[in-house]
Amino acid sequence: MMFYDPTFVLLIPALLLALWAQIMVQSRFSEYSRVRSRIGMTGSELARFILDAAGLYDVRIEYVPGTLTDHYDPIHKVVRLSQATYNSDSIAALGVVAHEIGHAIQHATKYAPIVIRNAIAPIAQFSSNLAWVFFIIGIITGALGLAKFGILLFIAVVLFSIITLPVEFDASRRAVKILERNLMMPKEELKGVKAVLSAAAMTYVAATLMSIMQLLRMVLIARSRD
Repeated sequence: MMFYDPTFVLLIPALLLALWAQIMVQSRFSEYSRVRSRIGMTGSELARFILDAAGLYDVRIEYVPGTLTDHYDPIHKVVRLSQATYNSDSIAALGVVAHEIGHAIQHATKYAPIVIRNAIAPIAQFSSNLAWVFFIIGIITGALGLAKFGILLFIAVVLFSIITLPVEFDASRRAVKILERNLMMPKEELKGVKAVLSAAAMTYVAATLMSIMQLLRMVLIARSRD
């Protein structure tokens, strides 16, 4: 019965926001992927330029398959760029690349939120895999102590989502600043970069809202079984 309980409605706003954010990301990235930047660099060239300018010569750049699979790996100090950005000189590609370099700079400068996020990432990953297992088993068997343990594990997932927000927003802020001040990107191009990055940021807001609503739902379900 727990899969059909009324608390599921709590997830609807987060689901709608996530759907809207995903549509906006795809739409804006597609739109600005068709507009070449006057900077005259591909994504990989831009990444190397910014990294070297920041003194991060030890950070490597790698190609990774997929679209918008770009990410910074703090463990191996690698910026991985997708096929949609690596060789592209579009406004959208350069914005995404600058954002990922922003993460590399955060890591190098020990930006507090990213230090905290990286520290709790293993715990959050472990918790996300087991929280619902303990919770569901606890609810089904009536072992509420087990269900509450699942809730405690899921709190780590929520905290990880929350601390991710300032990390992502700051990386976008750094990206815009670098493109504007260091590379003199024209204002009309910066407008496109901001449109792409703001849409991407909303996916993290949606994910955070979803995790909070899931936690609230777990608490309400557990209380209804007391």
